[in-house]
Amino acid sequence: MLDVVSFARSLIDIDSTTGRETAVIALVEEQLQRLGYRVDRQMVTADRHNLFAYDQPPDVVFSTHMDCVPPYVSSQERGGRLYGRGSCDAKGILSAQLAAVERLRASGVRTAGLLFVVGEERGSDGARVAARAVEALASWLPPSGGRFLIDGEPTDNTLVAATRGIVRLKLVARGRAMHSSFPELGDSAIEKLVDALATLRGIEWPADPTLGVTHYTVGLISGGVAPNVVPARAEAEVLVRTVGDAGVVRALVRRSLPGIEVEDVLEVPPVTFEVVDGFETATFPFTTDSPFLRGWGRLLLMGPGDPRVAHTDEEHVEIAELHRAVDLYERLAKKLLGSSA
Repeated sequence: MLDVVSFARSLIDIDSTTGRETAVIALVEEQLQRLGYRVDRQMVTADRHNLFAYDQPPDVVFSTHMDCVPPYVSSQERGGRLYGRGSCDAKGILSAQLAAVERLRASGVRTAGLLFVVGEERGSDGARVAARAVEALASWLPPSGGRFLIDGEPTDNTLVAATRGIVRLKLVARGRAMHSSFPELGDSAIEKLVDALATLRGIEWPADPTLGVTHYTVGLISGGVAPNVVPARAEAEVLVRTVGDAGVVRALVRRSLPGIEVEDVLEVPPVTFEVVDGFETATFPFTTDSPFLRGWGRLLLMGPGDPRVAHTDEEHVEIAELHRAVDLYERLAKKLLGSSA
């Protein structure tokens, strides 16, 4: 039987920052083939592909992502916890899902599959390819109404009722370059951008009774060419966590920031998920690949790990929670398979 902690550590100890997933893909594919799965590749870029593994046409597909945010942090076990980049987002989850499907196979259930994708942390390019790939499998897979996709993200092993969407916007300020000894003859794009970012703080953002108030993060800022030149251009990327119509957010930002160019970068809608009796449920403020994977079946979302430690230097997952996730995934799949029969 798969050792969930050992396999998770082998994944964590590979640097698979988004765009650099080649080595981790190879390790996962090798393990799947060693366990006897049929493994289909879904090409995303020349050296990156998703992995779809199965025995028979699956009624339940477990899915998560193989990439991580930077910087790379190797694995450690301390105090009953597994540390390292991807320990909870999402290599520990991948290991738990594989271990759960192995248990299902051992109990005679052969209609559970695995879909591991690339690129979740930077635009979901792998999930978008998977969305197109499932259309080509439609005549082979069971009817879509009886299929389920269990996506994996850190949710404290809680089944998710709903998640927020995102709108990523680039704000561009333009000015006029000038020698900094004559600032009155120039027009500082950086000062315009700073004023715009200060304005964002005063916006009354949309709210939803379930998901709460829209919030945002200014994640990237750049501008200028030298300290002694009045900057002619500056830009920032803003990630807005949406609770409803993204168009409302775009219009609000554009109306509030006259003179600033607002460019669309990425949009992912909020999602309502399937819930199952007997499993604890909650809503979460993050966004996942799930909206792009609707064609794979009715959507569920659950995984071990605290999302508040994901993407941090102290990212970790309780080892007991990893083992509990295997139990929960197995139980959830059996319940779904019983309900779809």
